[in-house]
Amino acid sequence: MDFSDSIITPNDVVLVTGATGFIGAQLVGKLLEMGCRSVRCLVRPSSNITKLEQLSQRYGTTVEISEGNLLSREDCATATEGASIIYHLAAGTGTKSFADAFLNSVITTRNLLDGALSHASLRRFVNVSSFAVYTNEDHPQPGILDEDCPTEMRPELRCDAYCFAKVKQDELVADYGLKHGIPYVLVRPGVVYGPGKKRIHGRVGMDTFGVFLHLGGANPIPFTYVDNCAEAIALAGIKKGVEGEVFNVVDDDLPSSRQFLRMYKKEVSPFPSFYIPHYVSYVLCVLWEKYSAWSQGQLPAVYNRRVWATSWKRTRYSNEKLKRVLGWRPHVSMAEGLRHYFADCRESGNHA
Repeated sequence: MDFSDSIITPNDVVLVTGATGFIGAQLVGKLLEMGCRSVRCLVRPSSNITKLEQLSQRYGTTVEISEGNLLSREDCATATEGASIIYHLAAGTGTKSFADAFLNSVITTRNLLDGALSHASLRRFVNVSSFAVYTNEDHPQPGILDEDCPTEMRPELRCDAYCFAKVKQDELVADYGLKHGIPYVLVRPGVVYGPGKKRIHGRVGMDTFGVFLHLGGANPIPFTYVDNCAEAIALAGIKKGVEGEVFNVVDDDLPSSRQFLRMYKKEVSPFPSFYIPHYVSYVLCVLWEKYSAWSQGQLPAVYNRRVWATSWKRTRYSNEKLKRVLGWRPHVSMAEGLRHYFADCRESGNHA
């Protein structure tokens, strides 16, 4: 890579959190491929670092392993020392607890930012967010969801701990940018897929009582192949003149939910599915929401109009800003990416 349009040199320290995760390991590989020679990874002592060791061998560059916990302010101060760019991917996922999600996404991010402030080396903080932060509730359909669309103002009403934590995380980063001068960029991937991701995403539908309920219909699924996503994140960190920007990451040639489900059944494993039209799924979400209110929350409103608008409302997606500002292009086509994904699902014996 030509570093003339970069905010760093090849020898500047780049810190990656969540480096052993699905996207994180790909990002580390992409940075090494681009020519970064001082990549530091903050990992828990119990983390499996085999992938990082393999990347070191492949590119002939030692990846520095910094063991620690993002909940420890001391560990964060140590990890951020001398770092020119921080790529923050670590987050609380897979939990239904709002407190746990907040602790592992927001408090950890605060610790990392405070650690960076204790040094004078940081040139950019890249926070990897999610499409989950967008509300889409009042957006016309079929509208285009891009970086100018509003985020959730009341994320707690989504009844989604992950959404709540990511909204608060983005707000925290922006607040540190305003109050403390932290130069930051927000990157919001859509549905990241590829070998290693097994289950069909909820935007397509859900498995219940042995029958897959297909909810997406003709909606395009905002897929981004993990390699393409990692490159977008890398560019968001090193490109000059993009402080304070937001970038959505989706690939070209997005398949509809119906197309994807048809391909999955053909390439991986056939299974029974039942299509629920959009207006029916909307009514069901309204009824669920109303019953939850009537029962005074005995049945949590996990399916509500906000969830429906985010996941199943007719929406299109744009990557125009990512291409125009960062010069990004999806090097792995949708056809090739799905081929790799389906092959991995077959080999692992995965099905919906």
